Amino acid sequence: MPKTPEQWLEEAAPQKRQGIFKLFLGYAPGVGKTYNMLSEGIRRKARGEDVVIGLLETHGRKGVAELAGNMETVPRRQMDYKGASFDEMDVDAILARKPQVVLVDELAHTNIEGSKHAKRYQDVMDLLDAKIDVLSTMNVQHIESLMPTVQSITGVHVRETIPDWVMQRVSEIVLADLTPEALQTRMRRGDIYPLDRAERALGHFFRPVNLLALRELALQQVTRAVDRSLESYLEKEDGGKNVRVRERIAVCISSSPAAQYLIARAARMAQRIDAELFVIYVDIGVDDNAEDQRSLNQNVQFAQNLGAQIVRTQGKAVAEAVAKIVREKHITQVVFGRSAQTGWRRYLYLSAIHKFLRDAPPIDVHIVTQEVK
Repeated sequence: MPKTPEQWLEEAAPQKRQGIFKLFLGYAPGVGKTYNMLSEGIRRKARGEDVVIGLLETHGRKGVAELAGNMETVPRRQMDYKGASFDEMDVDAILARKPQVVLVDELAHTNIEGSKHAKRYQDVMDLLDAKIDVLSTMNVQHIESLMPTVQSITGVHVRETIPDWVMQRVSEIVLADLTPEALQTRMRRGDIYPLDRAERALGHFFRPVNLLALRELALQQVTRAVDRSLESYLEKEDGGKNVRVRERIAVCISSSPAAQYLIARAARMAQRIDAELFVIYVDIGVDDNAEDQRSLNQNVQFAQNLGAQIVRTQGKAVAEAVAKIVREKHITQVVFGRSAQTGWRRYLYLSAIHKFLRDAPPIDVHIVTQEVK
C-alpha cells in the first residue's frame, strides 16, 4: 500500500529526542508565573497544538481559573494518605493521552507517599522522555544550591527543592517579573493571599529587602541560561573558535557535615561564571566507621544533586592526590575548607596547603571558613 503524503513528511522530519522543557521562573508567589504559563498554553492551542493541563493550582485566583477554563485538563489521581484524600497529577493518564504540550504547575512539589515518583520534577522527566513538551513554573528559592542563600536572606528554610541538574534540562527560562512595589500592592489588594494573611506576609517574607534580593537571584538564573544558549549557538556556528574556555571549579570534601556548606558555596561560584563543578574526596583511611561513611554518602548525594561530578580516589596525602586530580581534570580553581584555627591542627592544615601549591599547576585557590556546628 503506497504511503500518504503525511507519512512521507513524518518520516522526513527530524526525529524529536525528547520534549522541550520551558520554565516560567519567579522570585515570589504572585509575580505571574502561572498566568504566563496558561497564556502561552492558550496561544499554542490557538496555533493548532494539542495542549492539556496536567496540574494547575489556582490558589483561588479568579484570573488564573478563567484562563484554565479555555483548555482541557487531565483529571487528577485520587490518593489516600493517613486517612485523608489527596489529588496528585496523573502521569500515566497524561502519557496515555499523548498531548503535544502539557502544563505542569509548581515544579518543586513533593508528591504524596505512594505516588509513582517522590517529586513532581521526576514526573516531568517522564513526560519529556515521552517527547511531550512541558511548560512549568517555579520560584527561584526552590533551587537546591540557593537554599543556604535564601535562608540567610529571608530566615525561611525552604523544604521543597529541586536538584540543580534539573535546571540544566530546561530548554528555555522565562522570567515572570514584577517590581517588588507592584507585588506588595497586589498583596495589599488581596490578589495573592487572603487579606488576613497578607499583612503578616508583608511584614515577613514580602519585606522589600527580601524581595529585592530574591529578584536578583532570579535575574542571575535567567542571565546564566541566556549565556549558555549563546555559547551553544556560537559553538555550533564557529566550531568553538571564538568561545571562551570554560572554567572548572573543584571543591575538596571530607565526611564532615560541614562539607555541605563548602559544596553549596562552590556551586554558587560555579553558577556565577558558568563553570563545571567537581567534588573531590581523597580516602586516606580515616573515615572507616559507619557514621563517617553515612555522612560522607550524604555529602556526595548533596553534591550530585547540585550537578557536580564526583571524583573519589585513595592516597596517603590529600595535597598530593588533589594536585594530581587538578592536573588530570584541567581544574582552573580549587576550594578548600578551613575549620582549624589554632594549634597543631592549624599547622598541619597550612602545611598541606603549602604542599598542594608546590605540586599543583598554576590555578586559583579559595580558602573558605567552614561553618562547623
